[in-house]
Amino acid sequence: MNPIPSSTTLQQAADALDQLAHAALARGSAGLSPVSMARAWTDWALNLAVSPGTQARLFTEAQTLGLDWLSGSLRAAWPTLFTADAAAPAPHSAAHDARFADPAWSAWPWNAMATANLACERWWQSASALRGMEPHAREQLLFLTQQGLNMVSPSNALLSNPQALRKAADTHGQSLVTGLGHAVDAWRERHGLPPLRPGAETLAPGQGLATTPGQVVMRNDLVELIRYQPATAQVLAEPVLIIPSCIMKYYILDLSPHNSMVRWLVAQGHTVYIVSWRNPDENDALLTLDDYVRLGVLDALAQVQADTQQPVHLAGYCLGGTFTAIAAAALAHQEAATDAPAALASLTLMAAETDFSEPGEMGVLIDAAQVAMLESMTAEQGFLTGRQMAGSFQLLHSRELVWQERTRSVLLGEPTFSNDLMAWNADVTRLPAVMHSQYLRSMYLGNDLALGRYSLDGQLVSLHDISVPVFVVGTVKDHVSPWRSVFKIHRLVDTDVTFVLTNGGHNAGIVSEPGHAGRHYQIHTTAHGQHRPHPDDWAHSAPRREGSWWEAWSGWLQTHSAAEPVAAQPLTETAWGAAPGQYVMLRHGD
Repeated sequence: MNPIPSSTTLQQAADALDQLAHAALARGSAGLSPVSMARAWTDWALNLAVSPGTQARLFTEAQTLGLDWLSGSLRAAWPTLFTADAAAPAPHSAAHDARFADPAWSAWPWNAMATANLACERWWQSASALRGMEPHAREQLLFLTQQGLNMVSPSNALLSNPQALRKAADTHGQSLVTGLGHAVDAWRERHGLPPLRPGAETLAPGQGLATTPGQVVMRNDLVELIRYQPATAQVLAEPVLIIPSCIMKYYILDLSPHNSMVRWLVAQGHTVYIVSWRNPDENDALLTLDDYVRLGVLDALAQVQADTQQPVHLAGYCLGGTFTAIAAAALAHQEAATDAPAALASLTLMAAETDFSEPGEMGVLIDAAQVAMLESMTAEQGFLTGRQMAGSFQLLHSRELVWQERTRSVLLGEPTFSNDLMAWNADVTRLPAVMHSQYLRSMYLGNDLALGRYSLDGQLVSLHDISVPVFVVGTVKDHVSPWRSVFKIHRLVDTDVTFVLTNGGHNAGIVSEPGHAGRHYQIHTTAHGQHRPHPDDWAHSAPRREGSWWEAWSGWLQTHSAAEPVAAQPLTETAWGAAPGQYVMLRHGD
């Protein structure tokens, strides 16, 4: 007689089956949890069902929008019939929307198609604002309906896009042939195949990108540490160590020579180091968040200190900034307990969150059900692929990043525009399964770092322990790290905080080289002990400056460095080779 399985064995078997089922669901739902999405729809439907007044309001709004649309469509179709009717409302224009900016969209029937799509958007924005709905459910509902409306936009189909039809006629169909070639190449790229029509110029690390001279001076299982060749005879005594995000290749900060942050810093007399993360594979599934802080930040910092015998200006970008904040707090606690000399001269956080209570647009994709599904998916693979990660960002802005791009490339047959930022953006990276799960649960779901509940190697970390001056950069159009969320660092540290708010987004706002037209920023320092401002009050009162925030940062670093510069130490060849190193070259076919 077979023994009855223990409850532990049954639980393990059930968990394994659930994991397989969730992973299969994830593959068929673009990684979105059906449970999370159904919960949002249910919240909306139940609140609507018990709200007869809201039902009447939405019915009336639908009638009004429908009649306005019909009136505008008739006026566009037969304008001569309405010339004598001065009281008739002017037809609605869709020209403010980039999808319908071409003059051809102002004529019937194209105008009717475009305005119908926009009218549905307006109605759904009103329909989702139901009293009693959970805020997260409301955000998810808007997100889901917007995805559907983006998908059925008339600009996405050849027969309903007058601009594409006109170009096809003007080119005798050549634009469609070219567009088909672009579609085939995009498919081949998604499946790891080379394009049939390669571009004339290939941008890659060492080929137009990441060309600032330097040497790899340290390598461990997770990172390479690059030191750059000094460009001035004298340098500031304290070096700068930059920790980029591990969800991106480091050369976002060393793009083309004209907009390379590290090249510019070196030219200003700074000794610059940067971390290059290794792109993980299935053998790295068990790497933890602590491993990333220890191997990626603390080991690199120890090497920089050993090289220079000076306190370090530590800087982190995006998730790398979260890592550096954790490391800085842990070091501050350790130094206070042991009376050890300070390892840091300052801390800089660029578009980096330390309080995740208001994560902005990313929050719509993150809740307990969603995280559980992602954990099942990554457990099966051992990692979150770069394309899966990029897909999440594309979903948040699918109109611009997916549909408008496909319209331009496939329907209009326009050449695939490639610049250094786009080439870098396509060079995707992975995240290990355990680290990814810990990050989502500890930061987004638990907000453990801001609440003092996060521990590094078993020791609780408190950002309040940080005593070195802090320089923080937020960007106005950041959908990854909203600037008001980044601004919360003011209430988490007990030291001087210099905050910069620059125009641009998460990437373009940081890569903001001097001389770039249209750049401006606001800057203000809140000293230790001063009242911590509200972000809106800060934005109203902080002075505005024209130009690049890099110049303000370099001056701030100089202010917090030793008064006398030191002789620059030229680099010699190392056993690990020259920049950009080996880890940045590691790519996977996903």
